[in-house]
Amino acid sequence: MNLNIKVCGMRDPKNIRDIALLKPDYMGFIFYSSSPRYVGVDFEIESDLSSEIKRVGVFVNETRDSILKTVKKYKLDFIQLHGSETSEFCKEIKDTGLSVIKTFGVDRTFDFNNLKPYKKNCDYFLFDAKTLIHGGSGKKFDWNILSMYDQEKPVFLSGGITSGDTELIHALQKMNIHAIDINSKFEITPAIKDVDRVRNFIKKIRT
Repeated sequence: MNLNIKVCGMRDPKNIRDIALLKPDYMGFIFYSSSPRYVGVDFEIESDLSSEIKRVGVFVNETRDSILKTVKKYKLDFIQLHGSETSEFCKEIKDTGLSVIKTFGVDRTFDFNNLKPYKKNCDYFLFDAKTLIHGGSGKKFDWNILSMYDQEKPVFLSGGITSGDTELIHALQKMNIHAIDINSKFEITPAIKDVDRVRNFIKKIRT
């Protein structure tokens, strides 16, 4: 199982540089003002950030024009829609040439049939624990639920993932998991990642 790594909720310039040296496949930047990991209005991404690290902008119920303006400013590669965006809205974003990751909060009552309208309009799904907030809760959902998913669309697995989960993740070989999304459990404070913890996790996942 060839797994990619996404480190989400980045904001601090030095921390971004340090994490970039670990060569994650994706780096996520949150453009949702209610998040404790919101990048803020003065945020900048240094021009020398490796092009091999795909830039993911995370948005919650934002307008198309606002998203595209942010994409242009920060040269984003992927758009992660973390709110109640419709399949039609995903298509609007995808039709601009951007890659779309649509997030769904999952619990034992989740109906995977609800994903059908989104399949043709998204590149990836992201499964997170269902909470009242839009991600970053540090909560994990029961991964056994993933056996109910048809595995048709590749998935980012998120939600309370810790450095101790590598064996459980490697056991999900029958699942169509494209990437592991890590965030709050690897932080010193919101938006500041523990570089050593991330380094060790990436090493274990990739070996």
